[in-house]
Formats: sequence, structure tokens, C-alpha cells
Amino acid sequence: MSPSFVAVVGPAQEREREEGAAQLLRQLGARVKTLDLWEDAGELFSTEEEVARVVVVETGARPDLGSLVLRSLRKEARLEGVGTLLVIDHQQVARHDPASGFDDFILAPLVPAELYARVRAVEWRKSEFANEEQLKLGDIVIDRAAREVRRDGVPVVLTAREFELLVYLADSRGRVVSRSELLERVWGTGYEGGARTIDIHVTRIRSKLGPTLDLATFRGAGYRLGAPGGSR
Repeated sequence: MSPSFVAVVGPAQEREREEGAAQLLRQLGARVKTLDLWEDAGELFSTEEEVARVVVVETGARPDLGSLVLRSLRKEARLEGVGTLLVIDHQQVARHDPASGFDDFILAPLVPAELYARVRAVEWRKSEFANEEQLKLGDIVIDRAAREVRRDGVPVVLTAREFELLVYLADSRGRVVSRSELLERVWGTGYEGGARTIDIHVTRIRSKLGPTLDLATFRGAGYRLGAPGGSR
């Protein structure tokens, strides 16, 4: 399966090279849109077009520009939550800042098979799905049948109650769930403790799953797990 819709951002001379990301991705069967480094990211969209699944950024011999370009792209709300891949010349890799905000990077000259694999991996990490057995929220997979949680493929140990709380919030994602509802649906009507136990369990879940879990607190109201696709 080829990547579906990929945006490639970079100087024109980089984007349209035969061995550049745009041309290689087209050969791999992806629909590709290109954008100059400092163009408005809104140019990536037409009125009814889907959002790119991954944005590939090529900066040539200036990997230090990557973080600036990424900040500019993030101003476009439709790119929120979209995976990003930075292309770095192999001679410039020592200048790459791992805290630049990209989901992954790949070295140039580009190898088609590796580019394909990296784009697909970024797309997978950012994707979401739900069925009777599993829920996927970005890089977090909740396996209801096995009662397991994995982040980036690595198992995360949750207590039984933490797991049940996470599943209920995930099933309710996109709406604020009150503490009273959580007590009733997760702890049961016979539970005699207070709502403070929910706050403690949420803190533990956040600690174990990290900042990629989009779990927001609404003071005096409850908790909300981010809606599918990152919508609010």
C-alpha cells in the first residue's frame, strides 16, 4: 500500500530533483503536493481536498531551517496532528537538532525503499482507528481483548482500574466526561470513595503514557480525551 497524500516542502531546486522526495514519492504511487519553504501552508489545500497525511521537509544544506519551517507550517490549523519527516543531507546530520519537533528524519541521498518505509511509519504513528478489539490514538494502541496498552509498540503496564478508565475516556473522546460519570461507569455505583481517586488515576495514566496522550482537564467539569483526527 503506497502513502496516500504527502506534502513536500522545500526550495524548488530541491523539490523537483529526480532523486528528490517529491519525484520519488510520485514514483511510489503517492499523491504529492509541493510548497516552497516560506509559502503559506494554506496553499497545500483546495476547498474540498483532504489533509496531507505526512509533510516531508527538504532544506538542502540548511537543516537548521527545519524547525523554523515547521513552526510556520503549524500555523495552519489543518496541519495540526499531521506527521512530519525532515530530509537531512548526510554531511549535515551532525547539525540536526533532535528537539526540532519533527516526528522523524531521513538522510539524503534518498533511497526509495527507506523513504517509503519512513513515510509509512510516520503516517501510522499519527493515525487513529477504533474497532471492537482495538483503539489507536496516535502512537498509543489500546487492545481491549488482551487488556494491553502499547506506545510506539512498547507495552505500558497499567493497573486494571487505570486500563478501564483509559478505555472509557477513549470511547468518549471528543467530549468532556464528568467525574461523577467516571465514578459510576468505571468504579461502579457501589463505590464509596470520592472523586479525588479519579484525579490520582489520571495523573498516573499521564505519567505512564506521556504528553502524546491528548488528555485535558476541565476544572470543575471533568476530563476530555482528544477527538478523532485532532478536532476539538
